[in-house]
Amino acid sequence: QVLLSESGGGLVQPGGSLRLSCTASGSTNNDYNMAWFRQAPGKEREFVAALTSTLMSVHADSVRGRFTISRESAESTMYLQMNSLKHEDTAIYYCAAGWTTPLTWETSYDFWGQGTQVTVSA
Repeated sequence: QVLLSESGGGLVQPGGSLRLSCTASGSTNNDYNMAWFRQAPGKEREFVAALTSTLMSVHADSVRGRFTISRESAESTMYLQMNSLKHEDTAIYYCAAGWTTPLTWETSYDFWGQGTQVTVSA
């Protein structure tokens, strides 16, 4: 019921920045949690960051201090500001939405976007 669409991915050099966007629509219940996951080549999908409907946030250890999750006051769009990007950040980034916890668990999210590719390379 929640339709998600990611954008903002691309090619960036190490140390550079990107901002990903995720637009949510189609649900009458807007009090859902949203999160970013990523999947690198040859790796399993992993948690990146999450936001609750009350704007409490959680960031993975691998991105804390470099990435920041946020959303507009209208709560229709969520962002992932990525700074100091590394080669290890190369992955397809997915937006997710759900109503359950824990926030860091993939199974807590019922709705997923198509993903946007982030490539960090010199």
